[in-house]
Amino acid sequence: MKPLSDQKDEIPSRAVENCGVSDQACHAKCQSYDSDLKPFCAEVNGISSLIGSHTDGKVSKENCGACSFTCDHADASVEDIKGSVARSDHVENADPDGCLTAKNGSCMAADDLPQEFEREQAGGTLEELFFSNDEEEDDSDWDPASSLVVNRWFCLNCTMPNVDEITNCLNCHELKGSGISGYDAFKSQIAQAALVSPDTELPPVSTAIGFDERMLLHSELEVKPNPHPERPDRLRAIAASLAAAGIFPSKCSLVPPREITKEELLLVHTPDHIESVEQTKNMLYSYFTSDTYANGHSACAAKLAAGLCADLASLIVSERVQNGFAMVRPPGHHAGVKQAMGFCLHNNAAVAALAAKRAGAKKVLIVDWDVHHGNGTQEIFEGDSSVLYISLHRHEYGNFYPGTGAADEVGILGGQGFSVNIPWSRGGVGDNDYIFAFQNVVLPIASEFAPDITIISAGFDAARGDPLGCCDVTPMGYSIMTSLLSAYSKGRLLVILEGGYNLRSISSSATEVVKVLVGEGSGFRFESSPSKEGLKTVLQVMKIQQQFWPVLGPTYALLQEQQGSVFPKSSE
Repeated sequence: MKPLSDQKDEIPSRAVENCGVSDQACHAKCQSYDSDLKPFCAEVNGISSLIGSHTDGKVSKENCGACSFTCDHADASVEDIKGSVARSDHVENADPDGCLTAKNGSCMAADDLPQEFEREQAGGTLEELFFSNDEEEDDSDWDPASSLVVNRWFCLNCTMPNVDEITNCLNCHELKGSGISGYDAFKSQIAQAALVSPDTELPPVSTAIGFDERMLLHSELEVKPNPHPERPDRLRAIAASLAAAGIFPSKCSLVPPREITKEELLLVHTPDHIESVEQTKNMLYSYFTSDTYANGHSACAAKLAAGLCADLASLIVSERVQNGFAMVRPPGHHAGVKQAMGFCLHNNAAVAALAAKRAGAKKVLIVDWDVHHGNGTQEIFEGDSSVLYISLHRHEYGNFYPGTGAADEVGILGGQGFSVNIPWSRGGVGDNDYIFAFQNVVLPIASEFAPDITIISAGFDAARGDPLGCCDVTPMGYSIMTSLLSAYSKGRLLVILEGGYNLRSISSSATEVVKVLVGEGSGFRFESSPSKEGLKTVLQVMKIQQQFWPVLGPTYALLQEQQGSVFPKSSE
């Protein structure tokens, strides 16, 4: 494939509000913003575009090019979406009756579908958030049979649609037809990497990477006009970037891959959920929800991802490895006790946390900076005071997928105060707000908690140019957040890949994070100045959490006192 073009600097400096619509929505009519806000998708580098243009206060779904998802993401017919969501083409030895469609879109063998298998989290599936609307609408503008679909191409870097006349993607500016180069160099070097496992006699190493090529076999096989954002090229792009930066294999060891055992998964998920994922081995392709696919290789990929995360956590706690990067897929933080959703099958971070505890860790900190709330991870640990879950995510008062993660979700029973949610009220959030939240919420609580290991659910979909997140975190921002967290738990840090769907963004961001792990992160002095909305969010969180973490009290009082002078009411 052709290399990705080098037009890095053309990515807009601020991926702020786009199309005037909640960025997981692209299905509904775009609403006009206030006159002082400039929609990101309306103009790119001063060039007015068809994508995201507004006509009479609304925009065609075909034209929401900078929104958080390809507008025709569920690109089957209306009947396909609202009817046979959980469909499958079975191989010869599979149940010929196929899958049943449950309320949550779970795809399971007909005889194995439990009656209680329903998800209760707010927000529902991406299908429900994309296409549910109280008003009846004409769906022809996202139907692939529409003539609007014909003359366009999808960017291989960010998956966004563009009209044929455009040669550079209007979302990320990538050249039409560009792709990934460099993965072959990474692949050829795998055999040269030193292996580290509990059984090896090698001395302790600094950084270990978890990867196996079989995870690339997990892909959406159903033929659709647009690519699924969670695709194998995500790992290839990161791997190529690590090789090009000289990080792998010279500065990292490799963890031998293994599939997680059923006994280990039972500590996190129900038997029915584990069996539902395992059943996909007998299907050509299947869907747990309209956006969460599986093929015959997906169960193996999910077990490899979980197994690598578990072994990395154990190696770090046992001090065989100082830190590690789990370059894995499918992602995991939406997978709850009994359901797969949001591209996730097994919860990798939860598996890693429990493996760390079995290895001797008493307290585990999970920091989730994926742009979406990790509803699955929160559900699994919401009553557990030995696992502190802190999530920074786009929330929009419950209107951004998956709808959970409000500031007042603090845990239950003995786990109250051990779920900390920092819910951004809008898109476009960047380095300043994230690092301000780190300095005033994440780090003080982490210091009080004193974890034995820190796990980062590292989604890079809050990165600049991401088609789903539409936020503005830079590679340096991720580097700084990683450096800040490395000061805790004696540097025992495990970074687990979650989301991130712009190949340039995830590869550059992940590389900067791994540079910190191997000791190459540049020194920095960063004085964060939050946005008005960011400050309000942080103050809201501090007000709620100070009852559980009194260390927040003095800073909360000081920030409240300063808020009036920084943001006078007359400017509102």
